[in-house]
Amino acid sequence: MSTYLIGDIQGCDSALEKLLHQISFSPSRDTLYLLGDLINRGPASAEVLRRCMQLGDAVKPLLGNHDLHLLASAYGVRKPGKRDTLQSILNAPDRSDLLHWVSQQPLARCLESASGQRLLMVHAGVLPQWSLADTLALADEVHQQIKSDALPEFLMHMYGNTPNQWDSQLSGADRLRVIVNALTRIRFCSTDGVMDFESSESADAAPAGLIPWFECPERKTMNDIIAFGHWSTLGLMNRPNLMALDTGCVWGGCLSAMEIGSDFEERRLHQIHCEQAQKPG
Repeated sequence: MSTYLIGDIQGCDSALEKLLHQISFSPSRDTLYLLGDLINRGPASAEVLRRCMQLGDAVKPLLGNHDLHLLASAYGVRKPGKRDTLQSILNAPDRSDLLHWVSQQPLARCLESASGQRLLMVHAGVLPQWSLADTLALADEVHQQIKSDALPEFLMHMYGNTPNQWDSQLSGADRLRVIVNALTRIRFCSTDGVMDFESSESADAAPAGLIPWFECPERKTMNDIIAFGHWSTLGLMNRPNLMALDTGCVWGGCLSAMEIGSDFEERRLHQIHCEQAQKPG
């Protein structure tokens, strides 16, 4: 009985298939936690979703920015871009089933060990003002919108870079947008949590006045373990309280799975080298 955390798949179904074969994955025995961006940019987005759906409760995904972009494209809020590979889903005979399945997934998940250690999973990151409980509650606010009849209205107001800082007094679309941007887009921010959305460089190339979100000195989740994806230029990171698992599969890097023990301290990395499906730039 094994538990795996898998970084951004981004439509690379062949790599996912090979990785599952390498770890001898059994849906009756094992569990996969997928850290968002299951689809887009790779060649087989629909196939990734179908594979996940077929594996049932053994697969527990959360939503990333590309997964939300799929929903926005499906509802006509955003047109697919030149580098997007969403048509295999948007034109699929089972389109409705695929979109419904995506819309039912949360933006954060949490595991707790027998000793009380907590493992928070998000796609991109969390703001320094948020505790683990705050993060789960705020993620659920968005989840309730996405999985309901309010989805089209939510998507119409989802995009934008402002407000770029958390304020508990925020309400309506502004509040939801800040939550989405933190959970699915953040890389760098200021020490007090003002988010930047311009840079996607590696952590050691932070713009002036900014730091990686996980380096914020007053971050309330500092004593929790956080696993995330989203940041391919950051690469693999495996610290006691931090796991970064987007290792650039779609860019010709690796698809990574971290096998974790029941106390979250015992870890074993599994990787599959991927064919490059997109060129940077």
